[in-house]
Amino acid sequence: MELYINWIQNNILSVIAVSFTLVLVYHYFIEKDVGTKLSKRYRNSIYEAQSKVFLNATQYLISGNRDLAIKEFLSAVDINRETIDTYFALGGLFRSNGEIEKAISIHRSLIARESISESHRLRALTELAVDFDKGGFLDKAIETYKDVLKINRDQHHVIQSLCRIYEDIEDWDQAYNYRIMLSKVGHENQSETISHILVQKAKTSFEQGEIAKSEEDLEDAFRFAPSVSAKILKLRLLLHQGNIDDAKFYLLELLKEQPIYASFAFQSLEEEFKATSEEREKYQARLKLITEYFLNLEDQDLLKSESVILTKVRLYKMTGDLREAYRVLKDWLVDNEGQSEALKSEYIKILIELDHHEEAVHTIKDMLDKMHQTITRHYCKECGYNSDEIFWRCPQCHEWETIQFRWKV
Repeated sequence: MELYINWIQNNILSVIAVSFTLVLVYHYFIEKDVGTKLSKRYRNSIYEAQSKVFLNATQYLISGNRDLAIKEFLSAVDINRETIDTYFALGGLFRSNGEIEKAISIHRSLIARESISESHRLRALTELAVDFDKGGFLDKAIETYKDVLKINRDQHHVIQSLCRIYEDIEDWDQAYNYRIMLSKVGHENQSETISHILVQKAKTSFEQGEIAKSEEDLEDAFRFAPSVSAKILKLRLLLHQGNIDDAKFYLLELLKEQPIYASFAFQSLEEEFKATSEEREKYQARLKLITEYFLNLEDQDLLKSESVILTKVRLYKMTGDLREAYRVLKDWLVDNEGQSEALKSEYIKILIELDHHEEAVHTIKDMLDKMHQTITRHYCKECGYNSDEIFWRCPQCHEWETIQFRWKV
């Protein structure tokens, strides 16, 4: 014991130093543990606060109150400014609420951050492009979308947006380029759309009198797909070149395949284009020949088409031949038991113009009677079930008290 006491006395400074060190180590670990608990508690409080904010924001969004949802997300940003997703949500809300400048400001601030990941920076850049797009700043939108593609060329929705913008502003060269790009990264077949774009390029050249360039683009359009627009423009070129026989062939082929485009085809053939007065006169003479060919067509399959009949009527009216328009319509209505309301309406207008008032009144009465027969008194607001009988429980969807009423003519 004495030996032990003597050793302590001889080494008192060392003992004090070791004891002090042990106390410091003890306090270090105690404080560290407390600090960890406090940090965890602090983090939990932030999480709980943010969860409450996000829940409130979601409820406001569901109820359609974007302004209050924005306020909640702003609160989330105040709680924790490092939560990137909160900024994206807030930017998207500002944009959908029409506050484009605020959305732009948020997404620009994210892009400018030094600590942000590259994936988040790319997302912010994409969102900024959408902001410009929605705000109508098309030049900036195009430039920013292209910046996104410089980083990642496989952004399908970005390429799609560029396609839409260039098609909207009728920049057909760029629209074509980006549709080609879209066809390489997407799964949808773009051939039909590319064909239409090439037709628009060819049409622009045709209207400007650049016939050779128009033919070249149109040939490319047919290579992608024989679209309706391509066939109609081919008709215009054939008429311009004076190739009447081929024009008749293309017209008949178009009508047999898609008779619904009959009226649209002739409206397109009548459009103006850049040409000398002599060239225009020749074109009009050839168009007249094609029109006569169409009016004289007696193909029974074609004559069953409502669109073909309406086109014939329109063309007869343009030439002032109301009696022939009357004959065509009357024959069709008799053969088809008057099923078309559009043709009946056109028929009534022609009867009035020809002063056939008695027949016009009779036709109107007949049309109203048939409307009376086809429109029921009641319908279900949930599923659309129709009936003249009163029903408290819908026989189709089985819901109660969904009956709605309509007045019969």
